[in-house]
Amino acid sequence: MNIPKFDSRFQILPIKKIIKENEYANTYVFEYALGSKPGQFVMMWIPGVDEKPMSVAFDDGKEFWVTVCKVGPATKELFELKAGDKVGIRGPLGTYYSFKKGRHLALVAGGYGAAPMYYVAHEAVKKGYKVEFLIGARNKDLLLYAQKIVGLEGVNLHVATNDGSAGVEGFVTRLLEKVLQEQKIDEVFTCGPEIMMKIVGEIAEKFGVPARMSMEKHMKCGIGVCGQCALDDTGDLVCVKGPVMSWDYVKKLPEMGVYHRDAQGKKHYF
Repeated sequence: MNIPKFDSRFQILPIKKIIKENEYANTYVFEYALGSKPGQFVMMWIPGVDEKPMSVAFDDGKEFWVTVCKVGPATKELFELKAGDKVGIRGPLGTYYSFKKGRHLALVAGGYGAAPMYYVAHEAVKKGYKVEFLIGARNKDLLLYAQKIVGLEGVNLHVATNDGSAGVEGFVTRLLEKVLQEQKIDEVFTCGPEIMMKIVGEIAEKFGVPARMSMEKHMKCGIGVCGQCALDDTGDLVCVKGPVMSWDYVKKLPEMGVYHRDAQGKKHYF
């Protein structure tokens, strides 16, 4: 297999600052020139616990952010750390979103996908993009990065919550359909739950708009060695071919929006 070049520098970095986004999510700020591009990830080592892939939520060349949801033993231990404590960082890793100047972009973020999509929006407006930023969450208390997004010039924020406590009631995919009906969109990028991304891809295709998405699979090495994140039928590795992939590619995968594999490779159907 032809594995492209990757940057797997390992650094022990102190946490500069921790921002509590909501009850379940923290943003960890590191003062380090990571040199990432939007859509890429790092492998974060929590000393004595585990190493996990984490999306980059922002990188200005001086500091970078990682927004983490508390979902398991490793992230639970991470939430016990304080500013000044140290973790290990490898990266940046993986593919990324690329931009052409002056286009109209729709970003669709489900739940914690709002953090890496913020980084995409931040870089897109530098290229002269007009951005429609669509966020979906279960309720207003779980919305991420909304105020940061409002502060980006050239970005229009659209919000949907399942219970209607903020924005429109319902799924964010309904908002996407409305935006595509009313505006000329050149590209759709999305990050969030896999079932949501599948629907986003199908809607974009219906309107003849190309879509790209950030795929999430179990990873151990992040550099194309262990095979943990291999995709069924193709054998392609998400850590190398992705995480950013085109809808034209992922829609052909038997697992897309149907099932995922756990750390032991067992199938779990959605």
